[in-house]
Amino acid sequence: MATVLLATDADWVLDEVEAALVDEQTAIARVRRGVDVLPAIAEVQPTLVVVDLQIGNMGGMAVCMSIRHEQAAGRLGDLPVLMLLDREADVFLAQRSHADGWLIKPLDAFRLRRATEALLAGYSYVEGVPLDEDADEAELADA
Repeated sequence: MATVLLATDADWVLDEVEAALVDEQTAIARVRRGVDVLPAIAEVQPTLVVVDLQIGNMGGMAVCMSIRHEQAAGRLGDLPVLMLLDREADVFLAQRSHADGWLIKPLDAFRLRRATEALLAGYSYVEGVPLDEDADEAELADA
C-alpha cells in the first residue's frame, strides 16, 4: 500500500489529491504546515511526499530542501518529492530544490495519477521544461 504525505494549507488541493489518488492501494496523510513535514515523515513513513509550493509558514521549496538535507546527512532514506507549482515560472524553484517531479496548477486527476505512478516507480515527472529533441531521437534510436 502506498502512503502519500501531502503538505498543503489549501483544502481544495487536498480535495483534488484525494479525488485523484485515494483508492484501496493508496492512503493520504496531510499536514498543513511545512515545518510539520519531517516529523510526519517519521510518523507516517510515506512512500511519496507531495508538497504545495505555497504553504504559509514554510514553502514547498524549503520543505523539499529540508528533506534533501536530511537524506544527505543519512537521517532519511530515499523518498520521492512531487511539488505542486503555481505557474510555469516556478519550475526554476522546483529544479533548485531537487524535487523529483512537479505539476503546474491547475491540477487534474490524470496528471496527478501519472506523476505519482512515475515517481513511485523511480522515475521523474516534470512539466514546463522543453523536451530535448536530440535526447528523444537518441532514445528512439536505441529502442
